[in-house]
Amino acid sequence: MYAILDIETTGGQFNEEGITEIAVYKFDGHEIVDQFISLVNPEKPIQPFVVKLTGINNAMLVGAPKFYEVAKRIIEITQDCVVVAHNAQFDYRILRTEFNRLGYNFERHHLCTVELAKKLIPEQPSYSLGKLVRALGIPMADRHRASGDALATVKLFKMLLEKDLEKEIVKTFIKTEIEKGLAPKLLDIISNLPSTTGIYYVHKENGEIIYIGRNKNIKKRVNQHFTGSSRKDKKIQAEVFSVTYEETGSELIALLKESEEVKLNKPKYNRVLRKNIFPVSLYQSITKEGFIALKLQRTDARKQEVASFSSQAEAQSALFKITDKYVLCQKINHLENVKTHCFPFEMNECNGACIGQEDPEDYNARVEEFLQNNEYQNQNIIIIEKGRNMHERSAVLIENGVLKGYAFYDLNYQVTNTEVLKNILIAIPNNRDSKNTALAYIKKSKQAKIIHF
Repeated sequence: MYAILDIETTGGQFNEEGITEIAVYKFDGHEIVDQFISLVNPEKPIQPFVVKLTGINNAMLVGAPKFYEVAKRIIEITQDCVVVAHNAQFDYRILRTEFNRLGYNFERHHLCTVELAKKLIPEQPSYSLGKLVRALGIPMADRHRASGDALATVKLFKMLLEKDLEKEIVKTFIKTEIEKGLAPKLLDIISNLPSTTGIYYVHKENGEIIYIGRNKNIKKRVNQHFTGSSRKDKKIQAEVFSVTYEETGSELIALLKESEEVKLNKPKYNRVLRKNIFPVSLYQSITKEGFIALKLQRTDARKQEVASFSSQAEAQSALFKITDKYVLCQKINHLENVKTHCFPFEMNECNGACIGQEDPEDYNARVEEFLQNNEYQNQNIIIIEKGRNMHERSAVLIENGVLKGYAFYDLNYQVTNTEVLKNILIAIPNNRDSKNTALAYIKKSKQAKIIHF
């Protein structure tokens, strides 16, 4: 659990500032579960420049509670939480100073979204809260007021959790859970999981991820691990301390995240991924007669493929369709091993390139047409699916055949403009596996909406 907060102060000399407003949002990593927002009477005047910046003046605070009157509520809402703030060093110091004045030692583990953003979203022109959230497409209201800034920090932190592929934030959080005592029972873990589509992470006591999985129903799948009798399930049951999760709504995003995060985190109970989950690829070459041949071969990472496939049958089916659509030759494309003409020539479905009756220039023009319009490589598409809740949609962007990443957006948000979409995009490493996973998915999915641009 996280306590995401923002504090406004009177300004003034170091350790002499007073709190004028505080906002705390209790956040479980997925949604806000509690909140506390209050003006505070600092019992000292506000610096003029602060009045201009925040709009909070001395008159507004005359009837506000003093810090000792809200201290108990702050302790309660931050209890067993990691405190999160933008420039946490400042907010945490102010809180500790106020509690010290009351003779209470306020101590919490804390995280700073400035430092996290510098690591997870590098090369931003500015890491001030206002400029950063604007650059990331995060809506913000009531700038320089505690509630507005804290709420923007919640949304920023949620994005940082998604961008943290190595799960360092969650691992750090789980380590703090150890201090609470015994690990929760398996039934307690399951009761806190959703019955929705997404990724789940099984952690040991030290926060280490020992298994990553995905499912349309996270709760049901984890329950199967906890009740299963396989060797892997027994090991998971013996070592599990906590299970965290990320809802995706979209099966495609779950597929992409699982593939990349297993490679990155190397959990010991995940099967080692095959070096290539698309073992058959289509390559082009030139025959001695000068024709461009399309040939299926075992995938070779050293070569640039035209397309990749998850099985030999899928690959052959695709090449037959390509050959038929562009009136190419089955013999030249190695779909027939014959000494004379190919079979389609007898059906007037081949122009005779296989027996020298068609000029290579004319034949190659049709191959080049396929290569330029290659649906397996040169896609410019946005894949739209459902989001994590009924008010949200998800989008996966492929531009010039390169997988750029994914985003979640409000139903009222327009994503047909790729530049707008890029502002809220969470990057996924573009490689053969991820791109081909996305392209294979849209061929099979009946729910995905495809926008071409």
